Amino acid sequence: MASPPFPVESALDAIGNTPVVRLRRVVPEGHAKVFLKLEYLNPTGSYKDRMAKSMIEQAEIKGKLQPGMTVVEASGGSTGSSLAFVCAIKGYQFRVASSNAFAVEKLRTMRALGATVDVIHSPSGSVTADLIPSMIRHAQGVASQEGHLFIDQFNNTDSLPGYELIGKELVKQFPNGISAFCGMFGAAGMVTGVSRVLKSRWPETRFIVLEPQSSPILTEGRAGRHSVEGVGVGFIPPHLDPSLYDEARGISEEEGRTMCRRLAEEEGLLVGTSTGLNVVGAIALAKELGPDKTVVTIAVDTGLKYMNGNLFADNRN
Repeated sequence: MASPPFPVESALDAIGNTPVVRLRRVVPEGHAKVFLKLEYLNPTGSYKDRMAKSMIEQAEIKGKLQPGMTVVEASGGSTGSSLAFVCAIKGYQFRVASSNAFAVEKLRTMRALGATVDVIHSPSGSVTADLIPSMIRHAQGVASQEGHLFIDQFNNTDSLPGYELIGKELVKQFPNGISAFCGMFGAAGMVTGVSRVLKSRWPETRFIVLEPQSSPILTEGRAGRHSVEGVGVGFIPPHLDPSLYDEARGISEEEGRTMCRRLAEEEGLLVGTSTGLNVVGAIALAKELGPDKTVVTIAVDTGLKYMNGNLFADNRN
């Protein structure tokens, strides 16, 4: 399933309808089939385009967002890029609180799309337990000004219909069902939106939420430092409904990064760090389930966002 081959009215209409590919060489013999939904084919290279469009359009419908206003958010870069993209098309100003802990490509993308970027400094250059909360506090302060709207991805349930579209597409793409689905969570809109759809269609589908092993807020009740952008935010996000997933698992960041390189070299898929962790989790599930089962996960964003970092460094061991 691919985007419509006919002309559309704006780039907003190019969001969604992403294909699913089967992973062949990175999945060992005797495992379940593993499929990856290529969400990096959305316009800004991330599934966050779905969420941004949904939140902005619902704010317009509800009268919260009027012409001439400025949208404000805290973001590591993918949500910020998506909101900058949507705001550029619709004619709103956009201001984002981000950090030097995130890929420079993301900061540049937001600025290129017209955003004002306030950089909250991380002394370690990593995502710490307090970094995301401090970015949120900064964004809330900016949004207290007249004519500003804090879009608030962590609490805004208008993001969920955008992510539910992933689940609806998967139902069409897998008419015979899905044995298990897994995915990393940040604001948790994706895992919640997708689970709502899959669990209502196939209650027996196992749904596993993943997190960095070094910041095991669900699996061990503590936050920690890590370098996986967009996930492991240091707290349990309000969107995360415990009734909608069966299990939480921690995934090694090192294994996820290694998997990113394997996906590029063996499957021709250039993906970001969180996708590597998703695939590590999916392969573990595939081993447990065995042949004749189907495991699905998400390619969250493109690896092109991480070329200035060490994910694909030429001097790796």
